[in-house]
Amino acid sequence: MREVYGEELVRLGNEYPELVVLDADVSSSTRSFLFEQKFPERFFNVGVAEADMADIAAGMALCGLKPVINSFAVFLTLKATEQIRNVICYNKLSVIIAGSYAGLSDSCDGASHHSIEDIAIMRVMPHLNVVVPADAIELKQALKHLMTMSEPAYIRICRNPTPIITDESEKFNFGKIKTIRKGKDITIAACGIAVSMVIKAADELKTNGINAEVLNVSTIKPLDEDTLIRSVKKTGCVLIVEEHSIIGGLYGAISEVLLKKYPVKSDCIGINDIFTETGDYIELLEKYQISAHSIVKKAMKLLNIS
Repeated sequence: MREVYGEELVRLGNEYPELVVLDADVSSSTRSFLFEQKFPERFFNVGVAEADMADIAAGMALCGLKPVINSFAVFLTLKATEQIRNVICYNKLSVIIAGSYAGLSDSCDGASHHSIEDIAIMRVMPHLNVVVPADAIELKQALKHLMTMSEPAYIRICRNPTPIITDESEKFNFGKIKTIRKGKDITIAACGIAVSMVIKAADELKTNGINAEVLNVSTIKPLDEDTLIRSVKKTGCVLIVEEHSIIGGLYGAISEVLLKKYPVKSDCIGINDIFTETGDYIELLEKYQISAHSIVKKAMKLLNIS
């Protein structure tokens, strides 16, 4: 996903002369260095200074430029929180905040580099849109759309290769939930890499006679309440899956809507209220039950099927 992101920045740089890219001294990791190679005069390495980077980008936006700021998601959303809130969001500035190495994808660097709180932090910011693409193709589509927006946005990027589930010909509908599979027995909603796992789980559930409706919630804020409620009215229950803390992320966003407008039986899969461990990415996902196998088990438990 990060490779495609770097390549897409270059393509967008050709299309949008106002695009400028800033990085916090990790451009080889975020792949923003590809933009630097093509447009050195429009690239700015601010050093390990995420807060300064956010402020600089705000000034650029006020001058009519379209800044994209880059760093590891955990550092960008924690070290620059005040600046994102009080400078970018308060003034509704058109800045794209690109959080790379999100979730557990910076796996071997351990808990200090795992970003499991970023969605919760970003979605509480007034005026800030939050997008979590399911794969590299949806990432390209989302980034293209965010270039046309006048409001700030946070986009979450996985470090590691992810399965491709989006067709190039599909249109990215910002603010809309995409129904990947139609079903009648249970709604399973997910974002990011978890969407591909839910698709696999839905295939396995089908062999057991369970028709799961699969929702790709790539736009977490604003959340598509209509599609969500229409789905759970049909199925009567919902399982939410995310590579994030179960506090404040996709589970929180969906629960807030359903509790107020259409309460149904629900459960979730994500990171519990803990700091995560160091290890291989796939092994960590398995450990924290972010896998197709765990989704099947949790879905069947939600449906009271042993």
